[in-house]
Amino acid sequence: MNRLNLTFPAPACAVARRAAVVFATGMVAACVLSLAPASALAQQLKIGYVDVERAMVLSLPARAMRDKLADEFRPREMQLKELEAHQKAVAEQLDKDGPTLSDHDIVRRRRELLDQERDLRRKLREFNEDVAQRRNEQKAELWELTHRAIRQIFNQEKYDLILQDALMAAPTVDITNEVIKALATAAPAAQ
Repeated sequence: MNRLNLTFPAPACAVARRAAVVFATGMVAACVLSLAPASALAQQLKIGYVDVERAMVLSLPARAMRDKLADEFRPREMQLKELEAHQKAVAEQLDKDGPTLSDHDIVRRRRELLDQERDLRRKLREFNEDVAQRRNEQKAELWELTHRAIRQIFNQEKYDLILQDALMAAPTVDITNEVIKALATAAPAAQ
């Protein structure tokens, strides 16, 4: 019963959104290049590409945040597992004792079991909502750290353009590993 999914899932429409962003980014780049003077085209443009999702999953702050989230919710998860095991044991005991109990006792115990099930479902729903809220908060914080690292690389290495989404990118322009390293050095400051 692993109720705690520690990945940062992408929205269901991420593929369509990514395609639209890639198309729009390509159109902007094409317009900029077509409007640039010939002397600017003669200069070599410094372009980089960052796979932000990969950087956000593989970076040191992301791992630290996942571990912190797991540690934060582990006691509640264990408590819910114990409640579920207890409820299962009570249900098995009712099935076992059913033939020897009166109809009134069977109805009363089943009602108690249903109340316990309802309470457990409510607690599980609250737990999942709390985990999702904390995960979203951490994802927003990680998003800001990642973009700060990208801006730092952009300024320090004098890039002309850094793309976040691309249909295809050569390994020579992929700076994702640099961003991951920058996040690792920024991690102690963020903690």
